[in-house]
This record gives sequence, structure tokens and C-alpha cells, in this order.
Amino acid sequence: MKKERDLTSGNITSGLWAFAVPLMLGNVIQQFYNLADTWIVGRYIGNIGLAAVGSSYTLMTFLTYIIIGLCLGNSTFISMEYGKKNIEKIRNGIYISFVMILAVTVGIIIIFYGFLDEIIKMLQVPKDTVADMKVYLVYVFIGFFATFIYNYISNVLRAIGNSVIPLIFLGVSVVLNVFLDILFVAVLKMGIMGAAVATVISQYISALGTFGYYFFQYPQLKVRKSDIKWNKSNFKSILSLSGFTCIQQSVMNFGILMVQGLVNSFGTTVMAAFAVAVKIDTLAYMPVQDFGNAFSVFVAQNYGANKVQRINEGIKSAVISIIIFCILVSSAVFVFANDFMKIFVSNNQVISVGMGYLRIEGAFYIGIGILFMLYGFYRAVDKPIMSVVLTVISLGTRVILAYVLSAIDFIGVTGIWAAIPIGWFLADLVGLIYMKKTKNVLKSI
Repeated sequence: MKKERDLTSGNITSGLWAFAVPLMLGNVIQQFYNLADTWIVGRYIGNIGLAAVGSSYTLMTFLTYIIIGLCLGNSTFISMEYGKKNIEKIRNGIYISFVMILAVTVGIIIIFYGFLDEIIKMLQVPKDTVADMKVYLVYVFIGFFATFIYNYISNVLRAIGNSVIPLIFLGVSVVLNVFLDILFVAVLKMGIMGAAVATVISQYISALGTFGYYFFQYPQLKVRKSDIKWNKSNFKSILSLSGFTCIQQSVMNFGILMVQGLVNSFGTTVMAAFAVAVKIDTLAYMPVQDFGNAFSVFVAQNYGANKVQRINEGIKSAVISIIIFCILVSSAVFVFANDFMKIFVSNNQVISVGMGYLRIEGAFYIGIGILFMLYGFYRAVDKPIMSVVLTVISLGTRVILAYVLSAIDFIGVTGIWAAIPIGWFLADLVGLIYMKKTKNVLKSI
């Protein structure tokens, strides 16, 4: 059963959405790994455990997106070559990128366990939260290798238009994760360690399932003896695409990590509110992030096939789709912010702070929607450094304004929330201006 999709032909809008929807669902489902922990911990362990999981989530997201960034860059390389129908080059690219990203994964694991205490200290975690956070991180990071395998194979499959299979295996593992969370935490009373162990087991299920499918269903993409060579040209392309995409993802999440440190300085109530609200927020705009990644595969395949006019038509379709989607989601989050918070917590102070975050963020999702589209576009037309520039603009503005505004007494923590959409829109302005120049260059190819 093969589900790959050639995005270089057929109706653009329907083809893009048919490819994007499984991608969207997959990433929303992936968020349930930590969301399930948050719900169970919030209900059965309390605010301190909830704050610990929330701060851990931000750190794990930062480290995970280093790997995801490398995998996304490699996916762009494969999409371009798939557009050219160059299977031998794809296989060599798979060999080079797998070895490269595996080495980075092992390096992160060594550094993480070697400097865990220093990392926790850097995050300004309150003393009453440190013990739980350390226990959770020690156990949950065992699943980091599974995170690498799942994201690597999934991005190879998505690069050739198969966004369905990663969704299926991920869905199975998430159901298992929820079941194990309830069993380990609510029934067996294993505490925060149980939440972490449940996540790790589920991650390995999705990783092994996805790898098994790829291995048996795509023999033409299995690396052969003749493919095991360090092709300088392929390595340079993959290193550029993966390296800059990794930097972009890392800068983005490092900025978020810096904001987490600022949030932590406001105490456990704000930490707990942020822990819940940021997950609701992420679930709300995650689909448009994945639409941006789907759009990137579309552009990369057509860039490889040299179909410039189709790329331009795809941009128009993507912008319209993003605007409509973001208006609908923004309205829902703004109106139901209180109800969404109550799903996870019952503390009125935590709910109030979380509502403030969600209503400021939720009103401006169109800003991040356009930004994700720009990230995907520049990565796909072999200009990944521009994605880094936009991320630096967005996150630099966000971090600086967050620290400045939150220091003003009558603004306080609200300044952290307000700084975020300002950063989005500033980056959008720069990205759209430069896009016009890039489109003119493409026309001359």
C-alpha cells in the first residue's frame, strides 16, 4: 500500500490540501504525547508537577526541533530530486543525511545527560519544581533516539508525497500513550516518572512502525552498497538545506526557551498557566505550520521539475487557504479560551493567566500562518538562510520586547504575550518584500 503523491501535476489546491491534511493531523496528534502528560499530571499530581512537565516540554521542544530541522532540510533535498525523478541521488542522500543526523542525535544525548543540572539551573526553575522536572527529563529523554527515527523516516516519506503512513503509526502510538499515562500515573501511582515512561514507550512504537513500513514497502529507496559514498555535491546540498533549517528551528526554539526562563521568574502560577496555554496555542496553530511544510514539499518538487508558473499559482492558493484557516482558528481560541483552560486545570488564578495569553495570541494567528508559509517557500527554493533571517527577526523582536515590556509594572506578564505577534508581523513584512525579488529570479530560470 503506497500513498505517495506527485505534486508537480494536477489541481494545485486539492492536491496541496490532500497532502497537507494528514500532515496536519499527524503533528496535532504528536502534540498529544506531552498533552496527555499535562492532563494526567495536572489532574493527579498537581501544579508543581504540571509546572515541571511544562518547563520540560519547552526544553524538549528546543532539542527535538534541532533534529526536526535537519530532517526537514533533508526532506527538501529529497523532494527536489523526486521532482527530477533521480532515485539514485535520493538513495545516496538518504545515506549521507542519516549518518549526519544520527551523529547529531548521539551528541545531543551525551550533552543532555552530562549537563542536565546546569540546563535546569539556566531555565531559572523554582526550587519546588526542580526535583520533579529532573526526574521527568531523565526518563523522557530515553525516547530521544525514537524521536530521531520517526522524524527522519516520516520526512523521507513526506518528501515523496506520502503523508498518510506516518499519521497512521503515530495515531496508534498516541492511543497507547494515553492508556499508559492513565495506567502508570492514575492507577499505579508512579508519579511524574510514569508519565515520562508512558511517552517513551509510545515514541518507540511509532518509530519502529514507521521504519518497518519504509523498509518493506520502498525497496527502491533502500540504500545499496553502491550508494554508500560521500558524494561531495550531495553532501554540500544536504548540509546547506539541513544546516540552515536546523539553525532556523533552533533559533526559534532557543528564543522560546529564553522566554520560558522569563516566565519562570514570575512564579509557579504563571508557569503552570503558561504550561497549559502554550499547548493549547500550539495545537491551534500547528495545522498551519504543517500546511507550510506541505507547501514546502509542493514548491520543492516543482522547483526540481522547473515548473515556476505552478509555484506562483501555488503561492496564491496557499495564501488564501492560510487566511481563511487562521481567521476561523483565531475566532475559536479567542471565544473559548476559558473553556479550553478548564479542560486541564481547575485553579482560577491559573485559568485567568492562561486566558490572557490565549486571547492575545489567538487574535493574531494569521501572522504566524504567513510566517510558516514563508519558511517553507524559502527552504524549497534553496534559500534556507532567508528562513534563518526571518526567525532571527521574529524571535529577536519577541525576546527583546518580552523582557522590556514585562519589566514595566503596569504591563507585567502581559508584555511577554504581546511581544509574540509583534515579532511575527515584522518578520512577515520582510519575508513578503523579499519574496517578490525571489519570484522574479525564478522566472528567469
